[in-house]
Amino acid sequence: MFPLDWGLLVALSLLWGSAFFLSQIALADLPPFTLVLCRVAIAAAALIAITAAAGQAVHGLARTWPAILALAVLNIALPFTLLLWSQARIGSGLTSILAAATPLWSVLISHFMTTDEPMTRARLAGVTVGFAGVAVATGHAGSHGNHDIAAGLAVLGAALCYAVAGVVGRRLHGMQPLALASAQLTASTLLLLPIALLLEQPWTLAIPSRQTWAALLALSLLSTALGYVLFFRLLASTGVVNTSLVSFLVPITAVLLSSLVLGELPGWNALAGGALILVGLALLQGWRRRSGSKTA
Repeated sequence: MFPLDWGLLVALSLLWGSAFFLSQIALADLPPFTLVLCRVAIAAAALIAITAAAGQAVHGLARTWPAILALAVLNIALPFTLLLWSQARIGSGLTSILAAATPLWSVLISHFMTTDEPMTRARLAGVTVGFAGVAVATGHAGSHGNHDIAAGLAVLGAALCYAVAGVVGRRLHGMQPLALASAQLTASTLLLLPIALLLEQPWTLAIPSRQTWAALLALSLLSTALGYVLFFRLLASTGVVNTSLVSFLVPITAVLLSSLVLGELPGWNALAGGALILVGLALLQGWRRRSGSKTA
C-alpha cells in the first residue's frame, strides 16, 4: 500500500467511525426509521449525481434486481435500523465495538454459503477469539436487564446482515461499483419510505434542531456517500484484504469520538471485549495474507 492508500484508509475509518456518533446526535430529534430514510435518501441523491458525472453505466442493473433488492435490505435498510435502535439503548461506543464482529460472521457464512472459502484451524481460532470478545463486551448486559441484551443481539444481527450481504454481493460480477451502490441506496429509500410513514409519521415530529440537521447531512454526504466512494477506490487500488483493515480502525475511531464528543466512557468489559475482537480480526487478517501470498 502506498502512502495515499493509507491516507484513504484512515479517512474511511474516520468517516465510518463518525457515523456512530453522528447517528447518536441525530437520534435526539429523529426516530430510527425516519433517520435511516433521510440518511439513505440524501446519500442516494448524491451518489446518483456522482455516478452520472463519472459516466458509469447503469444498464444491466434491471436484470439483477432481485440481488439489488436483497442488498438493499441486508446491506443498508435492516442493519442501519438495527444499529440505530441499539445505539439509543447501549450507546454508540459499545455498538461500534460489537459491529466489528462482521468479519467474524463473514467467515462462518462463507464456509456454509460458498465453495472456495472453507473453515480452517486458523480461521476457527480467529472466530473463536473474536466471539469471545463479543461475549466479554456484552457481559455486563445481564446486570442492566433484558433491554441491553436485546440491543447487543440487534447489533450482532446487523453484523450478520452485512456478512450475508457480502456473499450476495460477490455474485454481482462486472457491475459498476458506484452504479451498484446508487441502486442499493435508491432501493433502500423506496423500501423504507412506507415503513417510516406508517410507523413513525414523520410529519408529526417537531422540527429538528440545527445540530440534528448538521449531523444528518454529515452522516449522509460524508459517512455514507463519500464513504462509498473511498471504499470502492480502495478496493480498486489495494484489493479486498488491505481494504478490510478498516475493520480494525472503525471501532477505535467510534469509541474515541463518542468519548471525546458525547462523553460516553466505555466500561472495562467493552474495552477488553473490543481488544479480543481486534485480536480475532488480526488472526483472520494474517490468514488472508498467507492465503493471498500462496495464490499470487
